[in-house]
Amino acid sequence: MLTAEKTAFIKLMQDAGVLLFGDFTLKSGRQSPYFCNLGNFRTGQQLDFLGKAYAAQIHRFVGADFHALFGPAYKGIPLAAVTAAALYREYGIDRPYCFDRKEAKDHGEGGKLVGYQPQDGDRLILTEDVITAGTALREVLPVLQAQANVTVTDMFIAVDRMEKVGDTGKTAVQQVRDEFGIAVHACVTIADIYDYLQAHGTDADLLKRMAHYRLQFTIESL
Repeated sequence: MLTAEKTAFIKLMQDAGVLLFGDFTLKSGRQSPYFCNLGNFRTGQQLDFLGKAYAAQIHRFVGADFHALFGPAYKGIPLAAVTAAALYREYGIDRPYCFDRKEAKDHGEGGKLVGYQPQDGDRLILTEDVITAGTALREVLPVLQAQANVTVTDMFIAVDRMEKVGDTGKTAVQQVRDEFGIAVHACVTIADIYDYLQAHGTDADLLKRMAHYRLQFTIESL
């Protein structure tokens, strides 16, 4: 359902050039008529809004029942930072955050993780931009679990593309839930974006191409 909160988020994505339309080749090799690049959120106002959006989801689904946020390199890093700030500012939830390096540092403090160092028994939540196949998650979980005996319970993303992963018959969100027991929460889904575009008089040809792509590759009801 397209709520006022989702509408505001999608509008910001459009205004910031985060929500793009054309012909995009995804990691899966699929040719998609739409693409989301959260790297185009780059002003203070945009980042403030983004942090509030993620914080609202965390407050709704997890509350204060976690020890730290983890932002996978690279786009997850600023997301974790702005979300941690928004959680404290909006809800009084003061939690640390950490992120990984692509390569371990062999001087100074060293190590793979920067910021908070997870401890045994910690419950972590993740901030990421989108999820298509769960590949990033498979890369970072061993890094976290090599650091300490932690549990990752929830993952927060901006957009759920709702796409099937290969021939599994599951979306990436469903696969992550079933394989790792991690609940994934999105600010908006591609269905929300489609409904928003349709309500705002978007070009009929684009809507037709999006509908065709969704029928081929997403698991949802159009």
